[in-house]
Amino acid sequence: MTAPTRSRTVADRGVGRSVIRPDGIAKVDGSFAYVGDMHVDGMLFAATRRAYIARGRIIAIDTTPAYELSGVHAVITIDDVPGAKYQGQVIKDQPVLALDEIRHWGEAVAVVAAEDPETARLAADAIVVELEPLEALTDVGEALERGEFFRHVRIRSGDQDAVGDVVVEGVYAIAAQDQAPLGNEAGLAVPDGAGGVDIWGPSQWVHVDLGQIVACLALTESDVRIHPAAIGGAFGAREDLSVQTHLGLLALRTGRPVKASYSRTESFAGHVKRHSARMRYRHEADREGNLVRVEAHLLLDGGAYAMTSEAVIGNASYFATGAYHCGSVSVDGYALRTNHPSSGAMRGFGANQVVFAVEAQMDRLADELGIDPLDLRMRNVLATGSRLPTSQQIIDVPLPIEEALRTVMAMPLPDAEDSDDPRRLPGGPGLTTQRRHVVRGTGYAVGIKNLEFSEGFDDYAEAAIELTPDGAVVQTAAIEVGQGMVTVLAQIARSVLGMDDVTVDFEHTGLIGSAGSTSASRQTQMSGNAVLKAAEAVRQRLLEEWGGDALDDEGVWDGDRLVATLEEMCRDGPVRELVRFHHRGSEQGDADGHGSVDVDFCIAVQRAVVDVDPDLGLVRVVRIDTAQDVGFALNPVQVIGQIEGGIAQGLGHAVMEELVFRDGILLNPNFTDYLLPTALDMPDVESALVEEPSPWGPFGAKGFAELPTVTATPAVVAAIRNATRLALRRAPVRPEDIALA
Repeated sequence: MTAPTRSRTVADRGVGRSVIRPDGIAKVDGSFAYVGDMHVDGMLFAATRRAYIARGRIIAIDTTPAYELSGVHAVITIDDVPGAKYQGQVIKDQPVLALDEIRHWGEAVAVVAAEDPETARLAADAIVVELEPLEALTDVGEALERGEFFRHVRIRSGDQDAVGDVVVEGVYAIAAQDQAPLGNEAGLAVPDGAGGVDIWGPSQWVHVDLGQIVACLALTESDVRIHPAAIGGAFGAREDLSVQTHLGLLALRTGRPVKASYSRTESFAGHVKRHSARMRYRHEADREGNLVRVEAHLLLDGGAYAMTSEAVIGNASYFATGAYHCGSVSVDGYALRTNHPSSGAMRGFGANQVVFAVEAQMDRLADELGIDPLDLRMRNVLATGSRLPTSQQIIDVPLPIEEALRTVMAMPLPDAEDSDDPRRLPGGPGLTTQRRHVVRGTGYAVGIKNLEFSEGFDDYAEAAIELTPDGAVVQTAAIEVGQGMVTVLAQIARSVLGMDDVTVDFEHTGLIGSAGSTSASRQTQMSGNAVLKAAEAVRQRLLEEWGGDALDDEGVWDGDRLVATLEEMCRDGPVRELVRFHHRGSEQGDADGHGSVDVDFCIAVQRAVVDVDPDLGLVRVVRIDTAQDVGFALNPVQVIGQIEGGIAQGLGHAVMEELVFRDGILLNPNFTDYLLPTALDMPDVESALVEEPSPWGPFGAKGFAELPTVTATPAVVAAIRNATRLALRRAPVRPEDIALA
């Protein structure tokens, strides 16, 4: 008889390796089933009646014309909602359907369920909504004067009478940006026949969705199951509810499954945006370039409903000095209520706006002082041992900004262009730029952001490891939005268990506890640590129970002897360990904004090189070099992919992406008029990973995917300033900002 041998090593599929995504091929060849592809026999189709005005009083809603169409099974307005009339992740101020008043463009008034999508759409259009137009509030300054704000964050630190020798002041603006996920909002609700319902929808946090939905449906949490669903991107757009409650209402009313799929225009109406911002800054420094005082006044447009604006203005205010230390700080941050569509989470979560302004200020300060802008940054950057203006705690985690700055500075600059190929000229083919008119510019930016939830939030993630005769299964409610949780969680489990046969199951709310939101760059550390500790518990339990010293896909080993197979270990059922991982905690700030709001941090440094035709105002981004703090790259190719994707979003916000409103009406709710970077707009990108392990991330890993977007926008705009010598205090930079200056 041949002696058993150990199964193959997991080194090629564990942490630190560029493991292929298990869903990758299906997503490339089109066979992958997103939530919009789901089908259940006998299902109905939903459509939404929206009011495309900025503000108006509802006089009457007549649903009779919708019921006159054959095949219509239900029409629901706010009067038909059996439970709570309002929902909201933080503040319950958003009506499930419009109540008394339309407060923003595209607000939902009623929902319909019918036999086919066309009938549902016609029925929704047939609903008569009588409105009295009202004046819309669209200016953040006016909103502040009226006291229409969701939150005011006040920060005072150090000697408030401190003054510097050199002063620069500026007012900066950044436009609203859409997350623009390729997958529109879609969902499916299936009644269970016992008064409850199962819901699949676009979500970044199924457990927080559950609490809102059951309150509106007048059910209990045991009656409703919210399932993680495959969605085509998120970037913060799916932190708040869209189709989910509406589908639950329709499914329970009709007793049949109901599916919804938004159009692209509806998608623009149906999810939150990045906050537009108006920011006034004053920086003071001594003659050597040391920051003495920073003052910031921040106005962020929160739109009609609170969503996550309170947290976003918190983040913006806490990082209002950027990646720099300063002894004297005064910050007032406001999230304002207007009649624009609601703002909320988007990649960077408040850091983008302030870093854009701060980095412009640092360049202006360097000009005033007559010193190199990189030397000024190096003199003032935060490091391990520094203290944030908002924090009573010393930063005790790696913060390798100086290393990242030196890394980018050492990267070679691209050669001068001499090609007349129009694809390598500003504007591209079909426009009139000639090489002799082009000037080149180079700009730098340093970005910083917190990881995980702060301000005293009870942040945790649950995960389980279940061992079966077929291998190990990671069980989690963390949401896979394309960022790679399906790969990374399996890699962590493989490395801890010593097993190769590991899969990841994304479970519904009835099977496992919350993993928290897929946001704040937190899942790598939060769910990653939960998986790591659950895997350690399974491994330790089995080794102690069977008297072995190693575990692999064959079973438990004692030296070279196999003492128990997977089948033997699981003869009484699967072996399962569940772990709830909490981070080390934080504290709510006091009246002056002081508290341990930090948990962990990530940083990035970017250098952008641009070619500009100043006469036509056309820009081509030639190259972006970046060095980014990632702690430890669990899957290096995924890390690089996320950095490049984040740069694309930041580049878009620098030169083209802008939601255009007129009197509260969105003028460009489509991909014809809302411009996104394509592959031809993307520059060459060189990414250097700075790996200084986090003391509490799994294997030292950090979250990192928000920073490329935070840093790319100010770097690109700084490069345009360098080429044109224009102030350019607004993003995105429009052609007329250059050509007509």
